Amino acid sequence: MWQFIKYVFATIIGIFVFSFLALFLLIGIGAAMSSGDSNVEIKEKTILKIDLNRAIQENRVEDDPFSELFSNDEPTATSLIQIKEALANAKLDANVKGIYLKCESPMAGWATLEEVRDALLDFKKSKKMVYSYAEAMDDKGYYLASVADKIYITPQGGLEFNGLSAEYSFMKGLFDKLEIKPEVFRVGEYKSAVEPFIKTEMSKENKEQTQDFLNGITGHAFAKIALSRNISVDSLDKIANGYLARTPQDAKNLKLITNVGYQDEFEADLRQMAAIKIDDKINFVGLNDYLKAEKQIKSNGADKKIAVLIADGEIISGNSTDGVIASESFIKDLRKVRKDKNVHGIVLRINSPGGSALASDVMWREIQLTKKEKPIIASISDYGTSGGYYLAMGCDAIVAQPTSIMSNIGIFGIVFNVEKLLNNKLGITFDGAKTHEFANFPSGTRTMSDAEKLILQKGVEQGYETFTSKAAAGRKITLEQLKDLARGRVWTGKQSVEKGLADKLGGLDTAVEMVASKLKLKKEDYQVRYYPSPKSKIETFFNKVEDDQEAKALYAYFGTDAARYARLMKGMKGMSGVQARLPYFIEIK
Repeated sequence: MWQFIKYVFATIIGIFVFSFLALFLLIGIGAAMSSGDSNVEIKEKTILKIDLNRAIQENRVEDDPFSELFSNDEPTATSLIQIKEALANAKLDANVKGIYLKCESPMAGWATLEEVRDALLDFKKSKKMVYSYAEAMDDKGYYLASVADKIYITPQGGLEFNGLSAEYSFMKGLFDKLEIKPEVFRVGEYKSAVEPFIKTEMSKENKEQTQDFLNGITGHAFAKIALSRNISVDSLDKIANGYLARTPQDAKNLKLITNVGYQDEFEADLRQMAAIKIDDKINFVGLNDYLKAEKQIKSNGADKKIAVLIADGEIISGNSTDGVIASESFIKDLRKVRKDKNVHGIVLRINSPGGSALASDVMWREIQLTKKEKPIIASISDYGTSGGYYLAMGCDAIVAQPTSIMSNIGIFGIVFNVEKLLNNKLGITFDGAKTHEFANFPSGTRTMSDAEKLILQKGVEQGYETFTSKAAAGRKITLEQLKDLARGRVWTGKQSVEKGLADKLGGLDTAVEMVASKLKLKKEDYQVRYYPSPKSKIETFFNKVEDDQEAKALYAYFGTDAARYARLMKGMKGMSGVQARLPYFIEIK
């Protein structure tokens, strides 16, 4: 009896302690959330500090109210929409004297960087200064920093200005060792998404298209840098080809940067620019805080809206989680804006390497229904390839940045035969019974028959015919013309416009203006609204807990490099059905 009483008493104490801790945590959560809602006052001679050494995503990012409760070595995300909003307001804000740009290694694609860079150039029209400081800087960071009036790099730092490269991961050697045999079905000689599973190096076609888009991105970036730094493109090519800017002093001598100096020297320059006394504190305000300050660009109060529906991530069937475009969620969101009487036109903002061909097709259908009621323009961000292009081709028009990577019209199917892995490595065998010839088709635990392989190949070919036929109709060209441009080939945005696969070069603002033009609306006649809404702070909290735990487990067990491939293998589970996607891990650096 006494033992039972002890257990009951211990349980009561445990419940009391848990309740107390839960209450304490909830109070902390409430305080963290409420603190993020207060307005921020911008003092005179403020410097807006924009730190872009983090992931730049498409949609708005809610403040992370738990950043002090959870440590995270990875930088938190920021939003392209919010960066542009802050710069547009700072341009008009008399209290903001200039910008401190921190962009050593921004985690974004080249098309996203283009939008940020254009926004910085627009800010400079106010005659206010942009100053950049870095300990070291890569090519992407320098592309942004090249717009700055002064570019500082610390004396012992460095500048990575040596051209671009793309690297693919190939797993055939791993699969051979594990005795896993991928059965591949595809259409299009440039459709390289299957190459990581069946080759140890790039095919001739893949190398050709990769070299092509690298040259296109480099040529565009160098032309923009040349204009900003008053250096010829030929000179930039020579600097990059000879890796001549190896030290900050080299970079200064070559006029790539303006100053070699430490943080205190950089801040002394900032003081002088903003007319701040040497003993006075510099008023820095970060991006997140500045977004809570009084808006300089006021809402015009117009009832008419242009909706920007953001489709960001790989394409899957079902409902959305972070980082994917899920068909059911997408259709729900698109129907919502289509049925909203205040929404008169739509921009579909696409940043996707593709994914499920089936999911892409059902979302394409919803875009067709939308076109009958409201104009819808596609805006391609970093990627609009394969399934991502499938969505875009259904719209009234396609806008892309010169450095967008797009098209890749082609599909594939893949079945991983793990029979020998399980038999020979693990001692697991399989047997069974079936009622009909194809009852257990397809199967990854046996070798497929020729008839089964033919069925899959015909299915892929039929999917390709559907893809190309709809693309030809959407682009208003013949099927023969479209197929000549397809074959799984990747094109840049600039090439896509030249070849008729897109309509106009530009960013998100260009697409919004095209919708307004179709509607015959002036700027004061409409407001822009973004969908879907970002997650609430409580959703952010629980997602962060889950993501942190998964990341820590992977990195603790596998280590930094191997964890990357563990994530890859985890992602392969989602490759069921026919796929319309880019290869894994295209690293442009």
